[in-house]
Amino acid sequence: MKQTPVKETHQPFVSDIQELRKRAREHMEKGAVTDAYKADRETVIRILNEVLATEIVCVLRYKRHYYMATGIHAQAVAEEFLEHAKEEQEHADVAAERITQLGGEPNLNPEGLSTRSHSQYVEGKSLLDMVREDLVAERIAVESYNEIIRYLGDDDPTTRRAMEKILGKEEEHADDMKKLLETLSKDERFFEAKS
Repeated sequence: MKQTPVKETHQPFVSDIQELRKRAREHMEKGAVTDAYKADRETVIRILNEVLATEIVCVLRYKRHYYMATGIHAQAVAEEFLEHAKEEQEHADVAAERITQLGGEPNLNPEGLSTRSHSQYVEGKSLLDMVREDLVAERIAVESYNEIIRYLGDDDPTTRRAMEKILGKEEEHADDMKKLLETLSKDERFFEAKS
């Protein structure tokens, strides 16, 4: 049996390296934003400013909860609040840095912060209320960040990867708050039964 030769159709990775070099020199003021960037840059910057506001609101809420935690479990729960506050600040920094990479300006103006944020700033009266509010906020972040990731798709892989990393941490935070809520709820029921 005679074999027909298979014609290899390898396309070069970069069709014209000289053209690539020429394009890299054009519009250098755009920095990392090249013609390969397919997303609507202004929309991505607006979304990232909403993420930035969301993360700042979360930092503030977790910090308040850290300082206001009282009760038998206060110390352990407060430490969890503080850890989450630090991680939310890291997320805010990632969003702000990416905004500047895209040629935008991070909106750190406290005026309007709560309206730009996806989550709300709810103080909570008891330790259990605080944990509930933090869990609600984490669930909001998880859902909205999933939407952002789907929106970005392949049009902005760098922002998408950053959001995926943040999302992973937010899911971890939600799980932490769920476990704390379960523990505190059991203890509350126990103490109510003893009264």
